[in-house]
Amino acid sequence: MPAYQTVVVGTDGSETSFAAVDRAAGVAADSGATLVIACAYHPASRGDVEKAQDVLREEAYQVVGSAPAEDTLLSARDRAGKAGATKIETIAVEGDPVVSLRQVVADHKADLLVVGNRGLNSLAGRILGSVPSEVARKSGVDVLIVHTT
Repeated sequence: MPAYQTVVVGTDGSETSFAAVDRAAGVAADSGATLVIACAYHPASRGDVEKAQDVLREEAYQVVGSAPAEDTLLSARDRAGKAGATKIETIAVEGDPVVSLRQVVADHKADLLVVGNRGLNSLAGRILGSVPSEVARKSGVDVLIVHTT
């Protein structure tokens, strides 16, 4: 029996999260596991998006709306295939990244969750919390935090 049957990886479309996708794809390929790529998003009005971008500037990786999430997932799927994964599923989930990743792990009965180590390293990130540390504490499965910086 391989070490892992189902690997879940979260991505927000940032280069650092794509590094986590690459690593997760390699682990899935080595294990013959299914790779589930998840992208959490929040529906928002155009005004909300513009305000968030003004505050977060270049750190505004959080996906807002399902269309950008689907685009992010297509890019992540392509990368995962190039990294060797053969059984790939994608899912866009409305909601907070930590809650969404935990739900995807539970729904797919995953035994490994992969996330990048870099989230928002700003005042906004300290207020909102760190996705890697939160999922590591709350996921209930093995967590691989990929050093992406």
